[in-house]
Amino acid sequence: MIELYKRLAERVHNEVSDLEREVKRAQKSWRVVPRTTDPDPYIDSVALNLHGFYSGVERLFELIANQIDEQLPSGEAWHRQLLDQMAHEIEGVRPPVIDASTVMLLDEFRKFRHLVRHVYTSQLDAARMQTLMDSLSILWAKLAEQLEEFANFLEELSRADEAR
Repeated sequence: MIELYKRLAERVHNEVSDLEREVKRAQKSWRVVPRTTDPDPYIDSVALNLHGFYSGVERLFELIANQIDEQLPSGEAWHRQLLDQMAHEIEGVRPPVIDASTVMLLDEFRKFRHLVRHVYTSQLDAARMQTLMDSLSILWAKLAEQLEEFANFLEELSRADEAR
C-alpha cells in the first residue's frame, strides 16, 4: 500500500465532510436574511462561511498540488492558477480533479473570499452574495462528486503496489 495516496484520499473524504458543514451553515444563515429586521449578523455569518468554504477547497487543492503534482503555482495570480491547475490532467500522474465549469463557479467564490479578507463587512454586497448563494447548491453537488471521484482515484493508486 502506498501510504501517501491513502492518507491524501482520507484527507479528501474528511475535507468533503467539513466543506458540507460550511455549505449548510451558509445556507441556514442565508434563509434567515429576508425574515429578519436586522440581517447584518446573518450576512456576516454567510460571508464567513463562504470564506471558510473556499479556503477549505483551496487548502485541499494546495495539498494535491504539493503532494501529487509536486508543483504549487507562485506569483501574484497563484490562487487563480491553482484552480486552473486542478482542471488539467497531468499525464501519467493524475486526472483532472475538477472540470472547467466547476473552475468557473469556484472562481466567483475565490473572488468573494478575497473581498471578505480585504474590505469591511459593512461593505458586503447582498446582491452579489445572492448570486453566490443561488449557485452554491449546484456548485457543491458538482464539487463534492468530483472530489469523491478523485479520492477514489487516490485509493486505487494506494493499492497499485499490491497488484504486483
